[in-house]
Amino acid sequence: MNLHEIIICYGMTETSPVSFTTFTDDALQDRCTTVGRIIPHMEAKVICPETGVTLPVNTSGELCTRGYAVMEGGYWKSKAQTDEAIDAEGWMHSGDTGTIDERGFCRINGRIKDMVVRGGEKIHPVEVENCLFQMDGIHTVSVIGVPDKRFGEQVCAWVSTKNGYQISLEDIQRFCQDKIAHYKVPRYLVIVDQGDFPKTTSGKIQKNVLRERSKTMLRLT
Repeated sequence: MNLHEIIICYGMTETSPVSFTTFTDDALQDRCTTVGRIIPHMEAKVICPETGVTLPVNTSGELCTRGYAVMEGGYWKSKAQTDEAIDAEGWMHSGDTGTIDERGFCRINGRIKDMVVRGGEKIHPVEVENCLFQMDGIHTVSVIGVPDKRFGEQVCAWVSTKNGYQISLEDIQRFCQDKIAHYKVPRYLVIVDQGDFPKTTSGKIQKNVLRERSKTMLRLT
């Protein structure tokens, strides 16, 4: 595509807003599959969300950053929210899961609150979504967890298709079976028009709304 100067970066409004970035002289594979390395004068670590323990390289957990780019005053008139986001040592807890490899390159897996836990197995929706995007006929996909009496949660895929394509749950399960672990394969499928995905004002799909709608549509409790 001749897009030689495009780079990927990652951050939050609360971190001014970039914490990690790739550079034009990074390998193409790193620029396409990671958000780069921590910027100068900033620190990063990956922790276990449950215990707060720092995890080894290439281990998925919550991404935290610390340094001059992290907001100082906190959230406006919300000390409780500020204390939840920034700990006593000044680490900003992103709420995102990711890994950092031995070279310092970071990969983002998704939001902690969006993670699906099926029978004790943690599933990152983005992994399933990336798999489904390889399937012919799929235009938009969003993967969520829905209640299940036996496993706690099951994987549900909301999908809109390109014009003229018909896709069934069996088609999706067959496509996924040799690409991702069996417990990550969607158990439920909801087909909607492209314009029927609930979105925020910034264009992000509202997974919390999808979860509530799924409970009603699929008669799950």
